[in-house]
Amino acid sequence: MTPADGTDGTSPAGVSTAPCDCAALFGFSLPWPVPAFTTSEAHVPDLDPAFRFVPAVTRAILMGFAHNRRVYVYGPHGAGKSSHIEQVAARLNWPCVRVNLDGHVTRADLIGRDMVVVRDEHPVTEFVPGILVWALEHPVALVFDEYDAGRPDVMFVIQRLLEANGKLTLLDQNRVITPHPGFRLFATANTAGQGDASGLYAGTQVLNQAQLDRWPVVCELGYLPAAEETAILQARVPELNAPTAAAMVRLAGLCRSAYRQGDLGHLFSLRTLIAWGENQVLLDALDDSFRLAFLNRCDESERPLVAEIYQRCLARELTL
Repeated sequence: MTPADGTDGTSPAGVSTAPCDCAALFGFSLPWPVPAFTTSEAHVPDLDPAFRFVPAVTRAILMGFAHNRRVYVYGPHGAGKSSHIEQVAARLNWPCVRVNLDGHVTRADLIGRDMVVVRDEHPVTEFVPGILVWALEHPVALVFDEYDAGRPDVMFVIQRLLEANGKLTLLDQNRVITPHPGFRLFATANTAGQGDASGLYAGTQVLNQAQLDRWPVVCELGYLPAAEETAILQARVPELNAPTAAAMVRLAGLCRSAYRQGDLGHLFSLRTLIAWGENQVLLDALDDSFRLAFLNRCDESERPLVAEIYQRCLARELTL
């Protein structure tokens, strides 16, 4: 297949020319085709049949895959930001690699470095490419997690690539890398790049406005409606009966309301809900599994409020 630039909805090299069926895969139609790889490979994420897509966020992500747009997704922890990107990639058979931009990721980790390797039983020094260089040269969707926690020197390495056809210059190699037509770039974060005033996300920082301006697609993903969360919880933990799952989700919603009012210092995420359900299956003790999943991380002064919410939702006392 002749490679295409991927900026006008055409298919990159190695991708099926027939568009995927968005209505069947994601529950809605789009006015432009979305290409998909014909076969899967090792870097394609595992498909989660229980995953629930948020249409607005999914459309933004599909813009990234179909039109080579850079997509920045932000929102609270456990809302499914990275999972949304991975599950779209899984349904498109698109290889996807996640990189967590913690404080230990350096420029050399992304670009590469000279290393001693053994060739023909002799040690030689050669350039070993980093994950960014490797991804640029392959049909891969690269996802930068915790984007607002990256080191400034690392972030400026990424900045040039935020343009649709941005190329990467390796100064020590005298080489300019043109991205593979199937390369895509995404980022997830807990903030919109303006810093965190809540105190929940230590280590995040205010992002450079010139860099933020290079993300043409920015979308927010919050927690799902109660009915959607209940369906996900039951799909992930089928041993839970419907009334118990609904009560657990109702408790999570009330805890989130208490957080927004400043009465709780922790958000009750979907991830925590699933952990509570999984703990319950293992322990067969709803109270103890709740303590392990959420209550023990709360401040002692907050626990009476949490116990009150627990009693209201589950009609049983929680011993503190």
